[in-house]
Amino acid sequence: MKNLTEHVFLIGFMGVGKTSTSRALSRQLNVKEIDTDAMIVDKAGMAISDIFAKQGEEAFRQMETALLDEIAAMKPCIVSCGGGMVMRPENVEKMKKQGKIVLLSATPETIYSHVKDSTARPLLNGNMNVEYIAGLMKQREPAYEAAADYKIVTDELNPRKVAEKITQLL
Repeated sequence: MKNLTEHVFLIGFMGVGKTSTSRALSRQLNVKEIDTDAMIVDKAGMAISDIFAKQGEEAFRQMETALLDEIAAMKPCIVSCGGGMVMRPENVEKMKKQGKIVLLSATPETIYSHVKDSTARPLLNGNMNVEYIAGLMKQREPAYEAAADYKIVTDELNPRKVAEKITQLL
């Protein structure tokens, strides 16, 4: 297996499997993996839902952008990005300079099956249904597609299989 020479950013809608895939990929490539949402929670000392409630979505998005500057200084690793990370063009620009962007996608039904029991998804609170998820996915899809260097459909695949596909692409 060749060494990782740049970051690999996993993007896609919440619940598509970015975090579990990044863990599997990290093990396969023997490199560090970071989860941007987890890092923000750690730095802020509060849950993402609390950041949204107390400081607003814009503050959270600014934290994501600042985090990309920190990641730029790190050794190449796997980066699992929050679902809205690529909605800011400046974030996509930073990611493109630092590495490759892999879009993971799945059907709204698959995503719903992954997130339906979660209360840690502020954008879905009160809207936990396939129709709402499909609508939000449709809004975000152009940004996801434009940012992606590669795209992998994760329906029917476990994280290890998705990680293997990514390894083949790199």
